[in-house]
Amino acid sequence: MAAKKTAWPPFPHDQAAFDYAGDKLRKAWGKLHAGDREPYPDLARAEELLDAVTKPPKGLDAKALAARLQEAWRAYHRGDFQAAFEAGEALGPLGASVACKAIGIHAIYLVDDEAERLKRFEKAAELAEAAMLALPDEPNSHYRRAFALGRYSQGISIAKALKLGLAGKVRESLDTTLALAPDHAEAHTALGLYHAEIIAKVGSMIGGLTYGAKASEAEKHLKTALRLTPDSPIAHIEYGNMLLLLHGDKGEDAAAAAYEKASSLKPKDAMEKLDVEFAKSQLE
Repeated sequence: MAAKKTAWPPFPHDQAAFDYAGDKLRKAWGKLHAGDREPYPDLARAEELLDAVTKPPKGLDAKALAARLQEAWRAYHRGDFQAAFEAGEALGPLGASVACKAIGIHAIYLVDDEAERLKRFEKAAELAEAAMLALPDEPNSHYRRAFALGRYSQGISIAKALKLGLAGKVRESLDTTLALAPDHAEAHTALGLYHAEIIAKVGSMIGGLTYGAKASEAEKHLKTALRLTPDSPIAHIEYGNMLLLLHGDKGEDAAAAAYEKASSLKPKDAMEKLDVEFAKSQLE
């Protein structure tokens, strides 16, 4: 008898506003993916992906791939994160982008157990690294790895993170992402936080000499993300986080203003709803 799958904690908010059934997904895609520049998975895109991989899944044609990817993204945007992850994972590297994003966002907001959260980020990194090998020209193959390893590093000790060389891996993946997609707002956000977190952890001198971390670069990349996606709650949240990392108590008022802005934005999908609710919690 097959083992019963463990149900993930559900999205705790009303999903009605985030239902992108039918052609609604295509029409909203540009706004939904302004941050990660994920191409819409239509038939042409599916053909492109199948042509790019050396070993596509047997019996999977472009029409079926497009349909399955669209359904996976619909599940993701409405908050059915487990369904989105499983649908993406079943497609291997072709579905890694949606799988990594689904498991990552769910882990951040809806998994309380720290050990389980780290396992989720490890799984996302594993999927992303397979995608990097299969689809090296796809910006999100590299970005999802940076996202997963960056979140994983936040949950372990500095000593372990240094031993694993995570900072270098994250920086390499983000640099590659931005070389392939200079307007990738989420990569700019992540790279800005990379600079800020290293300075906060090891100081500006060691951070600068060892990792090339600079406060000016942190602010530059976060401001770029805000320019590219002014209606993205996470861009404002992370800008506030950057201010606290670099300036401590002196940055509290400006950080609070950033969280206030994030909390006032209308969420376009389940992830943004979770972002907005988090921003509100920071103001309480």
